[in-house]
Amino acid sequence: MSQLNPMNHLLSSTCEWLRGTGPESDIVISSRIRLARNLNGYLFSEKLDSSDAEHLIDEVEGAVKINPLLKDSFFFEYKSLKDQDRQFLLERHLISREHAAEKGEKALVVTKNEVVSIMILEEDHLRSQVFQSGLNLVEAWRLMDQIDTTLETKLVYSFHSNLGYLTACPTNVGTGLRASCMLHLPGLTMTKQVSKVLQALSKLNLAVRGFFGEGTQASGNFFQFSNQMTLGQQESDIVDSLERVMRQVVEHEKEARNYLLEKRRAKLEDQIWRAVGTLKSARLMSSAEALGFLSLMRLGIDLGFVQNLSKANLNALFLFTQPAHLQKLSGEELNSSERDQKRAELLRTRLKGVELA
Repeated sequence: MSQLNPMNHLLSSTCEWLRGTGPESDIVISSRIRLARNLNGYLFSEKLDSSDAEHLIDEVEGAVKINPLLKDSFFFEYKSLKDQDRQFLLERHLISREHAAEKGEKALVVTKNEVVSIMILEEDHLRSQVFQSGLNLVEAWRLMDQIDTTLETKLVYSFHSNLGYLTACPTNVGTGLRASCMLHLPGLTMTKQVSKVLQALSKLNLAVRGFFGEGTQASGNFFQFSNQMTLGQQESDIVDSLERVMRQVVEHEKEARNYLLEKRRAKLEDQIWRAVGTLKSARLMSSAEALGFLSLMRLGIDLGFVQNLSKANLNALFLFTQPAHLQKLSGEELNSSERDQKRAELLRTRLKGVELA
């Protein structure tokens, strides 16, 4: 495992899912593949006692250390993490809200580039994730398949010849695979078409979540879409099916943006310019406000209205304005009011050179 200070390294780097590159990256923020796996011979996580939990963590850590795809990773044991550290990892999408909320015998593996994270003792023993920037589900699955295959040479998974991989939740039984994409859909939102799109996707058994995944509502025009069922399907079919649907949503968003440019340009410019002006001058700014205004600024960059700010630097602000990131950057604990002040200060500093076309 890496000897670097993990939190400092992560704080100074850009998440894979926010790099702003990859296919259709103006609309598709990221692609993610997640696999649920349980180890044979252990009770499910919820029923596991602390002694068996420790043994399982040791077993997984041993397999990770000798895995050529994971050997240079960071390894976090939750009993040594502060609340702020877990919130920090959640904000980077490396762990789930459920994993962040619990202490005790839990652990996390993260590669330095944050392409791979493995939650140990979440709802299932292993929740492995691979992230790719842009619409890149096929590549994410290729890497995930490699990692899962190499881990399975050292770990014995719970598997049924008819049902497939056994999981704590019945909806994950089978492949245990969840494919998801995070999309930025301001055009569809502004033209009031997004509800129709969401209704159509729900009929295709796709789940819709917010910026921080399960248990969150869509905000800042960000929507996360994923498959709901894994039983009776091949992994490649799940991945291909979601990618085809996401390409259709991308086309709808492009059409909506073109409509706004042609029919409502003055109003669109006004919204973006007001957002930029507020971000550059506000003295207090909440997380929700920052997310909404940064969403409009991101659209402005995509449409060429905003200059002197790269998409990668703009994307970084989605992280740095979150509570735990703000406090780590400040090097101190901050209450809500202090965070709002520091957030506004950070935005004014980082956006000082931004200009409007």
